[in-house]
Amino acid sequence: MTKKSVLDLKYEKYKLGNGLEVILYQDNSLPSVAVNIWYRVGSANEVTGKTGFAHLFEHMMFQGSENIPKEGHFRYIQEAGGTLNGSTSVDRTNYYETLPSNYLELALWLESDRMGFMLPGLTQEKLDNQKDVVMNERRQRYENQPYGLSWEILFSNLFSEGHPYSWPTIGWMKDIEKFELEDVRGFFKTYYAPNNAALIIGGNFDIPTAKELVEKYFGAISSGSSIADIAAEKQELKETKKIIHKDNIQLPRIYLAWHTDKAFGADDAALDVLSEILSSGKSSRLFKSLVFDKQIAQDVSSFQYSAKYAGSFIVASTVKPGIELDEIKKEIFERINELIDNGVSEDELLRAKNGIISSFVFSLQKLNTIVDHMNHYNFYLGEPNSFTEDLVRYENVSAEAVVASAKKYLLNPFVELHIIPNEDKYV
Repeated sequence: MTKKSVLDLKYEKYKLGNGLEVILYQDNSLPSVAVNIWYRVGSANEVTGKTGFAHLFEHMMFQGSENIPKEGHFRYIQEAGGTLNGSTSVDRTNYYETLPSNYLELALWLESDRMGFMLPGLTQEKLDNQKDVVMNERRQRYENQPYGLSWEILFSNLFSEGHPYSWPTIGWMKDIEKFELEDVRGFFKTYYAPNNAALIIGGNFDIPTAKELVEKYFGAISSGSSIADIAAEKQELKETKKIIHKDNIQLPRIYLAWHTDKAFGADDAALDVLSEILSSGKSSRLFKSLVFDKQIAQDVSSFQYSAKYAGSFIVASTVKPGIELDEIKKEIFERINELIDNGVSEDELLRAKNGIISSFVFSLQKLNTIVDHMNHYNFYLGEPNSFTEDLVRYENVSAEAVVASAKKYLLNPFVELHIIPNEDKYV
């Protein structure tokens, strides 16, 4: 069986009259059905002074709606033997359920009720409760977590003030504290409308029945206003920024961050391969040098983080006791410059590609991952069945392209962040 026949998924895509995109992917060999909805709203849709709304709704959407009691989504799905959750990124918000196939109608009712009838159940009491939950989450995962503020420090310095990627997805604490009910209601009316969403049903279901149920539960929900594209200026650092941040940690850590290409951009795949070559596995260049050979680092990682409007390449490493961060930085740049000067071997290239491709194919064993990939492709490319094309991007990356991407981006000014122990000797 060819790769094309394995990954070429049959689906049907159509729109309801209110603008809701519906994608049906049938696989009746499975005992379950997955419902996955992406709203085209993330933290990038917020504005300075009012951040954290998209993440707030990841919480609020499980707090009940007009016809569903508080925590009802969890109770109904779990009692049916299913699982559910939600997630928020800079670009989108996702809600999803996987459950036995005879419970498809239950999942569609739950998702439609919070899309169309959320506001009647949105009270000041619920908002106050979830504000406290989010503030506590921020304290636990960011402010009181070792190295927990690293990413927001990095991105608030990598991107200019006011850029939609310059604030954390969870929002700034001062903004969370000021959430007002009318602002929250307005945010919901703007973005959580059928014309700003894509619904995927995957797995074991009858297509005509599913279409009837989608129309029954979503068809009468009013369309929202059209939403203008986000204004996100291309970012470029004129000079390197160095930030030193004290934290309650024992071992210092260094982060380096560069501007790179956006999701599915021309250099995106080559940068993914570059990160594999640099830090994935014991034989990768940075791991072998810093952790194994010289034993000056506890760990090292790198990755290409690509989003709709911009991308960034991150390298992070925690030092071993008694080692200076500048020694780690020097070694990182020596390995990067060595790659640029001497190129990438065919063995390295093949190993990196195989790592990316095998991880990707392995993830497709789960139905909920397949339908989430389809929504991902639909969001960024407008084509849910882009599995083969996605893999071909990596297969087509040459050794020369990896070197060219490193030269194009990693020789530019960058953000250098040092997280150091909160002790006077490190001042």
